[in-house]
Amino acid sequence: MKNQPIGFIDSGVGGLSVVKEVFKQLPNETVYFIGDSARNPYGSRTMAEVLEFSRELAHFLVNKGIKMLVIACNTATVASLDVLKEELDIPVIGVIEPGSKGAIHTTKNQKIGVIATTGTIQSKEYNKKIEALNSAVEVQGLACQSFVTIVEENRLTDEEIKEEVAENLSAFQRFEMDTLVLGCTHFPLLASYIQEYVGENVQLVDPGYETTKRIKNFLMENDLANPGITQSKKHIFYTTGSVDKFKEIANSWIEDELFEVKSVSLEELEK
Repeated sequence: MKNQPIGFIDSGVGGLSVVKEVFKQLPNETVYFIGDSARNPYGSRTMAEVLEFSRELAHFLVNKGIKMLVIACNTATVASLDVLKEELDIPVIGVIEPGSKGAIHTTKNQKIGVIATTGTIQSKEYNKKIEALNSAVEVQGLACQSFVTIVEENRLTDEEIKEEVAENLSAFQRFEMDTLVLGCTHFPLLASYIQEYVGENVQLVDPGYETTKRIKNFLMENDLANPGITQSKKHIFYTTGSVDKFKEIANSWIEDELFEVKSVSLEELEK
């Protein structure tokens, strides 16, 4: 089982921000990833829809022989983490709890901002998790649904992205946060623009980084880590959308790793 791949499900390409961290922190592991760009964005859908889609993606990868499932999407974590933990006989990890713990460890003034999709913000899942860890913390959430489109489409100029970021994040002007959670796995791909707008006094928390630490600890504690001796890695990324567009984004975001991109039809997922 140590040699089996780790599976990642996502609404599109954003979960690659988690995969990128896994490649850094767990270089011996093989990754199978599926991004549902054909039905993206998840953040504006009902939780019932997102649960159904997440189940389909999860079972697709389970049938490929993964040893662990990572829900590399905040909205899908809200909708499906508890259900998939119950239904699957492999470990399942989401991104919200690790991101919440990272924010608590980062803040000094006890004011934390969270940007995410509409669905994640409306669920108040980050608020619940953060406040359960420290009730003295003040959390302000902000839906930035358009950021998902920016990443998925990958076509705006630098200036257009800066304008979109400023327009969205201006809602934080009266909230003196020192920590901002990138509560959608698409958002780290815009981190440089977000950091430029909020300034150096605000620390960005990437739940993908925190989640990877959780994955690493779990694999070590349960003797599931790949020693990297017996297997040549072959990372496979599946997409329900355009293979060419996925490759373009993946190649710009992930360096020094060989991976194959394959198309998966919705009909195949819905079997």
